[in-house]
Amino acid sequence: MSIAVRIRLFAMQREQAGTRDLPVELADGASIEDAWAALVARFPVLGPGRASVRFARNGEYAEPSTRLEDGDEVAMIPPVSGGADARQTRVLELRASPFDTAILVELADRLADAGDGAVVGFLGRTRSTPGTPAPGQEAEAARHAGRAVQSLEYEAHETMALAMLSAIADEIEARFEVTGLAIVHRLGSVPLGEASIAVVAVSPHRAAAFDAARYAIDETKARAPIWKAERFADGQVWVGHPARTGFEETS
Repeated sequence: MSIAVRIRLFAMQREQAGTRDLPVELADGASIEDAWAALVARFPVLGPGRASVRFARNGEYAEPSTRLEDGDEVAMIPPVSGGADARQTRVLELRASPFDTAILVELADRLADAGDGAVVGFLGRTRSTPGTPAPGQEAEAARHAGRAVQSLEYEAHETMALAMLSAIADEIEARFEVTGLAIVHRLGSVPLGEASIAVVAVSPHRAAAFDAARYAIDETKARAPIWKAERFADGQVWVGHPARTGFEETS
C-alpha cells in the first residue's frame, strides 16, 4: 500500500527546487523524515540544508518521526527571519499593503481604553546593511559582500504564521499584565526604510507593556514561519536561522 502526501516548499527551498508544491507517493506508515528523503532524492540540492530545516504536518510543527497519513500536507520550514473582538484585545495580521508610523497610533486606538496607562509600540524597518545569511546561503552572501541591500522580500506560511502569532499572544497574556497586543507583519516586497513589522502592547503599567512588546518581537522573529530575502542589484540572499518550534526558557 502507499499514501499520497503534498509537500510544500518556501523561500530558498522553493527557489532551489523550482516549485512550491510537490505531490509524492510514499509507503504506508512513512514518516516526515521519509517525505524529506523523497524530496531530496528528486532535488539533491536541498540535502545540505537538512540540519536547519523544521517540519510541519497539516499546519502544525511536528517531529521528523511523525507518521503520515494519506492526504497529509507536509511543510518544509527553512530558516525564518512573522484577530479582533468588540473591544479588541488582539490584532494579529499579515499585510501585503504598506504601513508607516501611523499604524502605531491606529493600533493603540483599537486596543487601549481608559484603564490603560501604558502603550508601547515597536516598528521594524528595512535597512541597507545585510543580515546573517541562512544556512546554505553563505556563498551567495559572499558574492554580494560590500554591497548595499536594495529591498527586502517577505514570504510566509500564512496559516502557520498566524497560528504561531496567536500562540505567542497566549504566552504574553499568561506572562505579562497586558490588556491588548498587536503584531502586524508585512509580506511581499518592502523597499528600504519602510516598515516590515509593527508591535503594540497595552497595559495599565509601563513595565509590563515594555516586556510584552520585546517578547512579541523576539518570539515572532525566532518562531513564526516568515522568511526574508535581501535583494541586491543582481540577486538575492535569504537570511535567518533555523525556526524555533516553541518557547525556550532562558536563565
